[in-house]
Amino acid sequence: MMNKLERFFGGRREAKLRYKPGDFQVLAKGDFVTCAVTGKPIDLENLKYWNVEMQEAYSSADVALTRHLELTGRKPAGS
Repeated sequence: MMNKLERFFGGRREAKLRYKPGDFQVLAKGDFVTCAVTGKPIDLENLKYWNVEMQEAYSSADVALTRHLELTGRKPAGS
């Protein structure tokens, strides 16, 4: 388990996950995953959006929707 000093001095590690419908499985322990679209880190306790088929994590609902539309070849409403 990581203590506060390790986190302060850059001891954070990227987790490896298997994304499932409604849940995820931790394959390698870590503190965060990287958003597949923005490249930003997402703390595991804040991870809410992912794509099971693509095995990708997303930082927000807007990012997830944008990626979904991109993958399905659709355009956003009003475009």
